[in-house]
Amino acid sequence: MNIIMKKIIEKIKAWLATLSFKTGVIVLITCIPFYILSFVQLSFDFLSVSTKSILWVVLFGLAKTFQYGGLTIIGVEGVKRLKQKFFKKKDDTEIESN
Repeated sequence: MNIIMKKIIEKIKAWLATLSFKTGVIVLITCIPFYILSFVQLSFDFLSVSTKSILWVVLFGLAKTFQYGGLTIIGVEGVKRLKQKFFKKKDDTEIESN
């Protein structure tokens, strides 16, 4: 059984490695609506408590799945690339103002 699981994990890793940086960013951004929906639905008065609980678990779980999936696709180098993109603008404006 362990051999089968290892093969499946290796296939998933190989597949994720073929996905692009842009795909990772899109998957990562997809988590935002699920986070919003997971909390907004709690304010609906017409839903029972058990329905709200189930919806919260499902929607929050989807948000986390998209978040970690996107981060996995992007990888460490992609995260560094995103940080450079966002923090570079701050550094440039600080230098210009001095």
